Amino acid sequence: MKMNHALLILTGALLLGGCSSTTVSYGDPTETETVTVDYGSSDLQAIADKMADSMLASPATSEITAGGRPVMFMDSIRNKTSEHIDTEAITDTIRTKLLRSGKFRFVDMSKVAAVKQQLEYQQGSGMVDPATMVRLGKQTGARYMVYGNLASIVKDNGKVKDVYYQMTMNLMDVENGELLWADQKEIRKQAKKSTFGW
Repeated sequence: MKMNHALLILTGALLLGGCSSTTVSYGDPTETETVTVDYGSSDLQAIADKMADSMLASPATSEITAGGRPVMFMDSIRNKTSEHIDTEAITDTIRTKLLRSGKFRFVDMSKVAAVKQQLEYQQGSGMVDPATMVRLGKQTGARYMVYGNLASIVKDNGKVKDVYYQMTMNLMDVENGELLWADQKEIRKQAKKSTFGW
């Protein structure tokens, strides 16, 4: 009796384990992603496309790029939502699109500490060939700064969950503090609760 009971439990466990499988496949990264109402890859792409295209098409960009490729830096985007969102992915995508346009040059302020450490090593270690040593005080200064905020409003009445995202970006002239360009991208997502939950 005990042997049959143990065999029955083992068979059941094997059957349940056998029913569970994972299938992995590649998808189109530009396809609309609608798994949840939370911020996702489609939102990142929509925001980056809108902001980069708007900035490139603005009269301010035509004016400041008429004499060449101005240098700018991209500040971190402030996440003012209740979600944990990697805003660095937004800045990276927008910066890449702006660089690909051939109209701008960028300095990367997020790597200042690492660059400083490398310069100090080259200057003070005695281990670097003076002919290849990078000289201090030769870094390019940025004339323009791009920055922004990502905010959201979430409403949930138990049956419908509504999430509204608003991305605002700005281009500032660092020399005089003038705001040269600004734009917004709005995204609204809704999920309706089914009988079985979200």
